[in-house]
Amino acid sequence: MAGCRAVVAGFLFEYDTPRIVLIRSRKVGLMNRAVQLLILAYVIGWVFVWEKGYQEVDSVVSSVTTKAKGVAVTNTSELGFRIWDVADYVIPAQEKDSIFIMTNMIITMNQTQGICPEIPDKTTVCQSDASCTAGSAGTHSNGVATGRCVPFSRTVKTCEVAAWCPLEDDTIVPTPAFLMAAENFTLLVKNNIWYPKFNFSKRNILPSFNTSYLKSCIYNAKTDPFCPIFRLGRIVASAGHSFQDMAVEGGIIGIQIKWECNLDRAAALCLPSYSFRRLDNRDTKHNVSPGYNFRFAKYYTSPAGMEHRTLVKAYGIRFDIIVFGKAGKFDIIPTMINVGSGLALLGVATVLCDVVVLYCTRKRYYYREKKYKFVDDSEQDLISETDQ
Repeated sequence: MAGCRAVVAGFLFEYDTPRIVLIRSRKVGLMNRAVQLLILAYVIGWVFVWEKGYQEVDSVVSSVTTKAKGVAVTNTSELGFRIWDVADYVIPAQEKDSIFIMTNMIITMNQTQGICPEIPDKTTVCQSDASCTAGSAGTHSNGVATGRCVPFSRTVKTCEVAAWCPLEDDTIVPTPAFLMAAENFTLLVKNNIWYPKFNFSKRNILPSFNTSYLKSCIYNAKTDPFCPIFRLGRIVASAGHSFQDMAVEGGIIGIQIKWECNLDRAAALCLPSYSFRRLDNRDTKHNVSPGYNFRFAKYYTSPAGMEHRTLVKAYGIRFDIIVFGKAGKFDIIPTMINVGSGLALLGVATVLCDVVVLYCTRKRYYYREKKYKFVDDSEQDLISETDQ
């Protein structure tokens, strides 16, 4: 109990004030200056030079539009001789910050609503009607089962379904890709940016570009690093993959546009930089449901008034344009905050030297006697009474 009272009394009735002690020691003096130099190097080199701590910072606001160009030709037994242009392989025509280029397909023509045998697999193969449940429709079924077991071929029977017939058979993906010529298609990316804090805007089609240059340039990291027109094959290659391999089952590629702008310098020096990476991780050891694909249909009516459709399972590469970056400009408030923080950090040198001097050196007890002095009011009162 007495110890608690002493602690409380010490807290309430004691006051400590700094005392300056000059220690003439080469080791301690050099350590103090070395720590101060390290702190100054951090504040000046890292905070102000590298991180530009004297600037106000703003994040980029961006908009992106894309335009693909290129023509391919195919000649197959199913479709015959056919020319493919932008309206055929860009699906849909416009997306937000991305574009899909169809490179491969499974096409099922002249489908009508009717009944037909299911595509054989372990769940649809049957021996009799007892194996088929009328009205059932599994998640992987192409239609609603009628309850009948019918011949799919001379040797195989499957459950009959009411569906769009003939059914799509996507067990085998065409190899090589149907539109393998898409490797040479080009993609124009138009990017407009804005930094609202500084009311600064710019676009990736630089003021020095003219119409003739845009018609002839193709992005190259060394020779044309600011050209906004990219060849699809080069984009995929820059991401570390083969376009012809990726075109078979599709995938997703990220086109990254980075804007790092120092607005204390000329606006012409605020320039974009491009990089590319594959966003759908392709793991050869775990290759379940690879690539990127979806289905769409084109509907028409025959002269007899019957509805038909052509079903397309489209494989392709989706290019996602990802814009990021920041801009900085001098402002007195962050400058003063960082200067104040740097000055406060200089106090760390004193604290560190005190710890070494008072607890780590051989003369620590001697230094403690010089560092701390205890004064009691009762002693001073006694001295005053003696003098009287």
